[in-house]
Amino acid sequence: MLGQVQIMSSRYSSQSMVARLKSVFVKGPAEAYVDEAQITEQWKPLDYLGMPDFQKAVHEHRCFADHLKACGAEVIYLPEDDRTGLDSLYAHDPVASVTDEGAILARMGKSARLSEPDAMADLFGQLGIPIIGRIEAPGMMEGGDVVWLDSKTVAIGLTYRTNGEGIRQFREFVAPAGVDVVEVPMVHWDGPGAVLHLMSIISMLDDDLAIVYEKLLPIPFRELLLEKQISLLSLPEHEYDSLGCNVLAVGPRQCLIRSGNDASVKLMEDAGCTVAIFEGNEICYKGSGGPTCLTRPIWRG
Repeated sequence: MLGQVQIMSSRYSSQSMVARLKSVFVKGPAEAYVDEAQITEQWKPLDYLGMPDFQKAVHEHRCFADHLKACGAEVIYLPEDDRTGLDSLYAHDPVASVTDEGAILARMGKSARLSEPDAMADLFGQLGIPIIGRIEAPGMMEGGDVVWLDSKTVAIGLTYRTNGEGIRQFREFVAPAGVDVVEVPMVHWDGPGAVLHLMSIISMLDDDLAIVYEKLLPIPFRELLLEKQISLLSLPEHEYDSLGCNVLAVGPRQCLIRSGNDASVKLMEDAGCTVAIFEGNEICYKGSGGPTCLTRPIWRG
């Protein structure tokens, strides 16, 4: 069950995808995977692209966390919890958002992850971070479908993991703060078993810059981005499967991306971004989760 977690700061708020990352939750492979036996048991039912190598994953994640620390972020490691499995490595999804008022817990669309928000609820309680809401059945929502365009505008993907009822509940939670919720219907793509979050096709790099996979970008959402004067970098077609569109901004135009996406790196650097690269074959590619998925920002500012 949940162990003791140390935190240096009790500050919270993350109504931005690009403000300076100051405090972030991550979960290491040792705590998520536990051991090689659990990997062997779970990776196929969870639709991984390959079986993660435990020791390589531990090394990759340690290097990834070092990048976060180097940018000045407080990295808070989530403990092992018997309610969670391999997918808990992707700490972003069990929390729909951390707002100025507190956290909103998700309700996972992937059945194997349904208990993860419970573990997060215990953690927030331990850290004294208020929970202002929780998506309840029949609502569904995963954090990967929630993209803040600015502090008062949040786009939420309508996907196989996030439904209309989940979005309705989220809208009620943030309405008192005057937040506008934009529903973004997504496409069928590879079906219910695939992971197509809104964050699969857009990563904010700055308040006025985003990298997008235009082939899957809904037209009304694209027009909204342009209306908000957000410049769009079009992801090269051949780097979508290698998670080139999954970029973590640790600050305005300061980006972290998985290796193997050289064209995307050049695209961002030409737009004035500083880009750090990390190896992520085990912790990213095989589980179809990039650096944004590996992190749950708690405090940006």
